[in-house]
Amino acid sequence: MAAVKTGLGTEKSSRLNRTSVLLLKCLGFIFAIFFFCEFLVYYLVIIQCHWPNPKTETIPNPTTPLKAIFLSDTHLLGEITGHWFDKLRREWQMERAYQSAIWLLQPDIVFILGDIFDEGKWSNSKAWENDVARFQAMFRHPPHTELLVVVGNHDIGFHYEMTVHKLNRFEKAFNLTSGKVVSRKGINFVLVNSVALEGDNCKICRAAEDQILEVSRQLSCSRMKNHPDSVKKCRNVLPVPPSAPILLQHYPLYRTSDSECTGEDAPSPEEKNLLFKEKYDVLSQYASQKLLRLIQPRLILSGHTHSACEVLHDNVPEISVPSFSWRNRNNPSFIMATITTEDFSLEKCFLPTENTVIRVYCVAAALLCICAVIYLLPLDFSKSFYTIKQKPV
Repeated sequence: MAAVKTGLGTEKSSRLNRTSVLLLKCLGFIFAIFFFCEFLVYYLVIIQCHWPNPKTETIPNPTTPLKAIFLSDTHLLGEITGHWFDKLRREWQMERAYQSAIWLLQPDIVFILGDIFDEGKWSNSKAWENDVARFQAMFRHPPHTELLVVVGNHDIGFHYEMTVHKLNRFEKAFNLTSGKVVSRKGINFVLVNSVALEGDNCKICRAAEDQILEVSRQLSCSRMKNHPDSVKKCRNVLPVPPSAPILLQHYPLYRTSDSECTGEDAPSPEEKNLLFKEKYDVLSQYASQKLLRLIQPRLILSGHTHSACEVLHDNVPEISVPSFSWRNRNNPSFIMATITTEDFSLEKCFLPTENTVIRVYCVAAALLCICAVIYLLPLDFSKSFYTIKQKPV
């Protein structure tokens, strides 16, 4: 009888030990998968991106090229339509992707091309302050990196929704003024409030057009520094470097559709066949031509469509930057640019796809279940065998 008790005690002890080991292994496996999917995968993907080299060699310049990152349409969810899990999942993805890119690539400057928030057009003061605080926590950056933003329709509303109050609180939150020239290392960037280019003489629209005219004057004066009339015509104009500017805005310039867009992050075939609506999907033809004529940019970057596209406007390339959020597309990306006063070179950097991360979790869960069954099965067989052995004949 004592032998039987001893056997049962040994069997229970052995089973308890094996179960404890199994639980520890499962917890370790779960932690490893979680660490890979939520942290490591961003570094492994983004580390493959490299800064492009300038296309041509220019006259030696005392300043080094500017390294800039362009992303768009982060759409931080608000309290009205944003589900807590959706906010948690997608905002964690953007935070980890952004922080990984900043740490690995060390850009000089980052531009976000509008629609930073999803509900800026509806938010009351408290909700707005909460959204801004979340943005600042997610998109924090070291002192040597500068972050500048462009206003989008979801930040202040479409033309019929925007107000001076919404525009002012946006500009106050990000310490910027739309419709101005930002110069870094001799390179000019023109930040435009494209939502206000409606052309109907509304208060905000008039102010935006006046700002663009002033920017045009600044740029013209920078090109005619050696002109005899420059002193007279440019007496009260704030000087800017003489390089051709890069135009940054939320709405793309006018195009009929995305039918000519190509690439793995281009719109779907169904979306390519949709015709764009002026002043809603793209700027009007009039506003587009006016911007090209007044600013005379060498490159244009825009957002809004959530998909990638490259078009030419009178030989000036425009790059539509895709959304940075998994909520808007499965394969987000951002643009890396190496810019000099005379040249620029662009490279696209893709983030991990959401489908890949989901598949990793699913495969890991299946393996965990299979291993648990295989590991526990011998215990069941051992118990059955021991019961049969002890059964009296």
